[in-house]
Amino acid sequence: MSELSIKVKIAGRHFPLTIKREEEEAVRAAAKRVDEQFRFFQDNYAVKDRADLLAMTALQMATAAMKGGSDEQSDELQPELEAIRDTLKDALS
Repeated sequence: MSELSIKVKIAGRHFPLTIKREEEEAVRAAAKRVDEQFRFFQDNYAVKDRADLLAMTALQMATAAMKGGSDEQSDELQPELEAIRDTLKDALS
């Protein structure tokens, strides 16, 4: 399995990551979702502290994950779930 160096942008900051090539789509989709949720909170609430906005984002996303998410969220999460499944399969093989 080859590794890939990428950068993702969340909350206006770039984060360099080294990931497995087959995880790229899932990682980029997850980073995009986090950034979109962050911007939603930033645009709709009077909170200015980035750490508070990121905490709100993390809490909202963790709550949705624990509830199982909506059907729309499930469809969007499918590539990420498949990447996690494949990673687990590889680790257990």
